[in-house]
Amino acid sequence: MSSTPTTPAALGLAPITPENVDAALALRVRPDQEALVAPVVRSLAEAYAYGDTAWPRLILDDGLPVGFVMAFFDIAFHPDRPGDRPRSGLWRLLIDAERQRGGYGRFAVEQVCAEIRRRGGSRVTVTYHPGPDGPAEFYARLGFRPTGELSGDQAVAELDLPPLD
Repeated sequence: MSSTPTTPAALGLAPITPENVDAALALRVRPDQEALVAPVVRSLAEAYAYGDTAWPRLILDDGLPVGFVMAFFDIAFHPDRPGDRPRSGLWRLLIDAERQRGGYGRFAVEQVCAEIRRRGGSRVTVTYHPGPDGPAEFYARLGFRPTGELSGDQAVAELDLPPLD
């Protein structure tokens, strides 16, 4: 079932709380996408381990959970490389299998970009599995450009944010 968001006003992000954690954990991608994105339970464990540098959020449409997004802020991307600049960006994006292709991913990326801009950032980094089944085209449509770098087995892309008015 493909779904279209009702109105932009109906879309939002919410912190993960004791009241909504089960709904977050219930989100699942399609079986053919499972190798492309970690499950929410792993993301929440990483958010706990990384503390304030992680920003996990539930994606809501009119209060109903439709996906999960997690950003990271000011992390040395390659801590083993002296001089590597801290980066901020999109760590995880998961839209529930029943809700894909409804604009939720674009909304979540826009919200992460806005939060990075709010925190003083001017560039957003994302990593993803390269290949024909991966999300490279999705990120390219949003303006991300591949850097040619790899982070583990994932491609790295960046988006420069426009200056604040």
